[in-house]
Parts: sequence; C-alpha cells; structure tokens
Amino acid sequence: MRLLGFTRRFDGNYTIKTLVNSHLFESSRKRALHSDSNYFNGHDSILPVLIVGAGPVGLVLSILLTKLGIKCGVLEKSKTFSNHPQAHFINNRSMEVFRKLDGLAEEIQKSQPPVDLWRKFIYCTSLSGSILGSVDHMQPQDFEKVVSPVSVAHFSQYKLTRLLLKQLENLNFHVHTYEGSKGFNHGPIREREILIGHDCVSIDATDRSVTVTASFLKEGKYVEKNIECGILVGCDGAGSTVRKLAGIDLTGEKDLQKLVSVHFVSRDLGWYLLTERPGMLFFIFNTEAIGVLVAHDLKEGEFVFQIPYYPPQQKLEDFNSQMCERLIIKLVGRELADIDVIDIKQWVMHAEVAEKFVSFDNRIILAGDAAHRFPPAGGFGMNTGIQDAHNLAWKLAAVVKGIAPYSILRTYEMERKPIAIFNTALSVENFRAAMAVPAALGLDPSVANSVHRVINSGVGSILPSELQRAILDGIFTLGRAQLSDSVLNEKNPLGSLRLARLRRIFEGGQSLQLQFPAEDLGFRYIQGAIVPDSESVSNAPETPTGRRRDYVPRADPGSRLPHMNVRVLSKPSSEETFSTLDLVCGDKIEFLLIVAPLEESYHLAHAAFNAAEKFKVSVRVCIMWPDGTDCGVVGSKTELIPWENYIDVKEVKQASTSLSWWDTCQMTDRGAILVRPDEHIAWRANSRVTGDLNLEMKNVFSAVLGLYSIHI
Repeated sequence: MRLLGFTRRFDGNYTIKTLVNSHLFESSRKRALHSDSNYFNGHDSILPVLIVGAGPVGLVLSILLTKLGIKCGVLEKSKTFSNHPQAHFINNRSMEVFRKLDGLAEEIQKSQPPVDLWRKFIYCTSLSGSILGSVDHMQPQDFEKVVSPVSVAHFSQYKLTRLLLKQLENLNFHVHTYEGSKGFNHGPIREREILIGHDCVSIDATDRSVTVTASFLKEGKYVEKNIECGILVGCDGAGSTVRKLAGIDLTGEKDLQKLVSVHFVSRDLGWYLLTERPGMLFFIFNTEAIGVLVAHDLKEGEFVFQIPYYPPQQKLEDFNSQMCERLIIKLVGRELADIDVIDIKQWVMHAEVAEKFVSFDNRIILAGDAAHRFPPAGGFGMNTGIQDAHNLAWKLAAVVKGIAPYSILRTYEMERKPIAIFNTALSVENFRAAMAVPAALGLDPSVANSVHRVINSGVGSILPSELQRAILDGIFTLGRAQLSDSVLNEKNPLGSLRLARLRRIFEGGQSLQLQFPAEDLGFRYIQGAIVPDSESVSNAPETPTGRRRDYVPRADPGSRLPHMNVRVLSKPSSEETFSTLDLVCGDKIEFLLIVAPLEESYHLAHAAFNAAEKFKVSVRVCIMWPDGTDCGVVGSKTELIPWENYIDVKEVKQASTSLSWWDTCQMTDRGAILVRPDEHIAWRANSRVTGDLNLEMKNVFSAVLGLYSIHI
C-alpha cells in the first residue's frame, strides 16, 4: 500500500489582505482555480468526490453534494444496511439541515413516536418496581419554535438511513449490493452509485487525484479494483479505514466503558410501558442486574438494552439470546410473553478526536465518527457528523466548480475540529453526570473499573481465568446488594441518605441531560471561511458543564443565522410565513445578504452583487422590513436595478413584546449580515459601512472563498 503526500503550496495562516492589484489577483485566481476544475471536467473516469461509508453522515453528504450539482459516489464495506437502532436523538441543528432535504424533517416528525412517549428518563429498581427518580427533558420553549423552526426528534438510525436512501433514490442514485445481485457493478464506480460490500484496502494520493483500491466478493473470491477520485471523504465510522490508511491518529480518552448492546422486540413490554411509565431511557438498578433500556419505539415494542461488560473475564459469547432474555426479565421485574432478541453487539465507549480532519493537500477528508468519537451521552455523535457534512458540502462544491481553491477545504478542519473537541468534552461531562446516579446509590462505577484493572493487570492476572471471573462476579454481587429493599429505603439511615442525595442530583439538573440548546444551535466558528469582527463575543466558548443552557441568538461571524418567522412583503394578503433560514438556498452555492430598507444598505447590496458576479457565485439580497409594514414594496425594485435576485420580507412577531429582527441579532438596522450556503454568518457590519463598498465586498468574498494570500 502506498500513501503519498505532495508539496504544500500554502502556509497554514489565514490573514485577510487587501487586494490592491486587481489584475494580479484575477490572474492568480484563475490559475489557482481552473487547473483542477478543468481536470475534473476533462477526465470522465475521475469521480470528483468519493465517499467511503454509507451511514447517515455519508448519505447526507451525498445528498447535499448532488443537490449542489456535484458528481459523487459511495463505497460501503458492509454487505447489508444495519437494522441495529444505534443513534436515535436528532437535535435542533440537524433537524434544520433535514428541512432542506426535500421534506426529510417533516417525514421524521410524522414517523417518530409522540413526544410524550419519549421526553423522560426514568430511574427505577425495575421497570415494574419502585421509581427512584424521573427527569423530563422537554421544556415549554422547546415546542414554541422561537429559536428554531423545528423541534428535536427521537428516530432510530436505521429508520433514518432508510429515509436517506429513499431520498437518494429520488435523486437517481442506485444501490448495488454484493455478489449475486442483479446489475452489480464490477467496473469503476459511476456517479450516483452506492456500492455495498466494497472495502477500502489502500489509498494512493498524487498531486492530481486519489486512487482507492477496493476489495469485494466476486464469484466466491475477493478481488480488487481501483477507483480514481479528486477528493476522498472518509465517513466510515469510529473504526475508520480511511483514517488508518491516511495515518491519522486520535487523541483523547480511550475505553471509558465497555458495553453489550442487545436489540430486542417485545410488544408486551412496549404496551406495559406505554400505559404505565412512558419514557426514552430507563436506568435500572436492582440486586440481580444493572442496565440501561433505550425505548426506540414503545408502540412497536422495539428496545435496546445496554449492559456493562468486563472482558476478558466476561466473553461476548456468554451473552447469548437465552442469557439476555433472563437479564431482560430481571430488569423488567416480571415475565414477558414475547421477547425476541434480534441482535447482540459489543462496543467500547471512547472520547477521541482525530489529529487532522484534512490531509494530503486537502484531498483526503474525515467526517463524522471517522473524525471524532464521543460517549453517547447527549446524542452528539451522529448530530456532529451531520453538521460536518453540512459544513463540508458547499466547500467541496466550490472547489469542484472552480469557484474556490483547494485551500478552502482547510477551513473545514479549522471550523469543525474545535466543535468536535468541545462536544467531546461536553459529552464526557454528561457521561460523568450519568455516573453520579449509581455513585449516589453506593455503586461508584470508578470502583468497579479499578477492581477490573487490578484483576487484569495486577496480582489477579496470574490467577486462573475461572477464579478471576468468580472474584469479579462476587464483587459485583456484593455491590448490587446495596440496592436491596432492606438498604434502599427511607427507614434505613444509609438508604435515606442515598435517596436524599439522589433527589438533589435530579432537582439540581446534575444527572444525564438530553438537550443542550446553547451548544446545539449556538456553536460558532471562530476562524475559517469567515471574516471576524471586533464586536464579537469572547473567542473562547464557555467551559462545558454537562448541564442544559438555553440558546441566546446572536449574529457574530461564524454563528448560525438566527431564526425568525417572516412573510413576503409583496403578498400582503398571504398568511404564509417561513423562517429566515429558508432564505438560504440549498440547491446552489448562494450567499445571502440581509439588510434594512435604507439607502446606504441598497448601495451595499449593489456592491455585493458586483463582487459576487466577479467571483462567479450567486448572492441573494433580503430586505428586512419591520413588523407592521402593511404597504406594498416601495423602492426596492428601483433601488436594485438591474439586479433581480432579491426578496422583500417583513418580520412576523409572535407577540407585541417580541424583539425585532435587528434586536434579536443584537445589531442596529444600519448593519448588514452576509450568510454562507450552510446558514452560518460569513461577515457582518454592525453599523453603516463606509469607504469603498465595492472594495469592501470584494475583500469579504475573497476572504470567505479562500482567495486571499495566494502566492505564486
């Protein structure tokens, strides 16, 4: 296997430089852009973008790229799509991304269980026994759609994958399964193809392309074929082959916990919980077993049961269907008539981030779990990956279309890696909050882990394996005895103390949390494809605490565009409203400039149109009129001649006390906001822009598109 780097042509520093000599700049720009785009266009055998991994991140990226007009294909090493539920919580920001995918968000909302069936985490001695505590993770503002046009969702990953594949089918993608499937493609991958059963075994990068060698089964034998692409994106999960072949290491905490995950169905259990104690997660602590039950769908009776796992004393084969059924019954606290164990898997919880997201002169890129793997606490894994894809798609499209140089892809790492590091820390804090509950009950998980380490690496390691296991089982049995009714009750002084401690944890919001609005919607890029300003809040994000914080909208560069409902001003009789996020197009590389209906703002709009035309990108201007404007559009058409890509909208306040648009953004109406294709703010002016407006907008677009600091 060969993996070749090539000469770095740019340094790693990003500083905005005024473009004084426009002729020199233009010639530099053309040389930097057109060589690679012409190479793609002139070589049909080279796929512009090859995605490895057909999980949610890879599929979302392929949809976004296709909608932007970029040819791409997908390799997946598995021979079938998994039906294991896996991730299931979709946060606000991911649902906003899904709103742009042809009704995907609406389909998820229609198909998910009703919110009242999954809004709670329940802590109990068994599913039919005493409740130790209950946490409702939904607050009134979560349903009011003030800060986002869409709510969070509870929807199993395999169901999401099915909907994504359906979307790709509508985009004329074809899924080719492994050997024996009619129409299976044994030749080079073509655009809009997903090849199942293809394992990436080597990568060879040159200064023009990346050659991927894929292994697949043909007539009972494994054979290889080479696939040439312009850019390779590894979306192949926590054990990423692409990351390993690229020689990229992970940093962080390994082996936080090992678990066995049991996917099973029981309509009997589903019906019981549906009527008696509906919830999403059930943390069960009793003298016979400890585990977490994830209720993926109470109506269908679909669950995943997660059990702490301590190898090598415990072996995966010990957790056969019969043993798992017995454990489930112990945790339920009563017999079930219809347990059907579907799948049993082991997995290890890590908290790690890749040292690099972009390598080999910006031609090999990591996204999703390939770039970062978190504890599941808070649902950051899949959501962070989906937002990786959203950040990356328009930049890949800009490169392939010849709008931006390859160096813009570095801004993907500059923007997304700090978010991954922050989300890793936040998920670890949330995981530790989850561990506070068993610790309060006298079952400190760190003690169990320490005992396990001593058995594995200390004196215990020389003992026979059966004796090691007996010692481990004995210690765990002794620990679970702390959960007996004779100990854990209000009349027992120790039990009363522990129950009081437990109540303080729940009442203080110190247990495992589901939602993090401030982080889900308020994450901000500090440097990258943006123009920072001196008015922005502190560059350092607040230290994660693992507790819920509410989102406060701002319009700092790098922030996601605040949401507000608006109405088209030219249709005064229409009651139809839509979100400011809907002003950003998802089907082409288009920037959005938001201004007030002021003379100087119209002049700025002209400058933006002129600059966008030079840079071969589209820009749309939104003129934001205040709430209460009831006359027809006055002036915009005349002021913006000859440009036509604009829209006049007016604010739609939810209440008379609601903030105006500019107050929501913490700006004045003399300012302006330029929004990127991924709905993040590229540049803003807090007040009136003075000086040469054309030069200002030219510098802004050149900075955002990575066209400054080009050295020949």
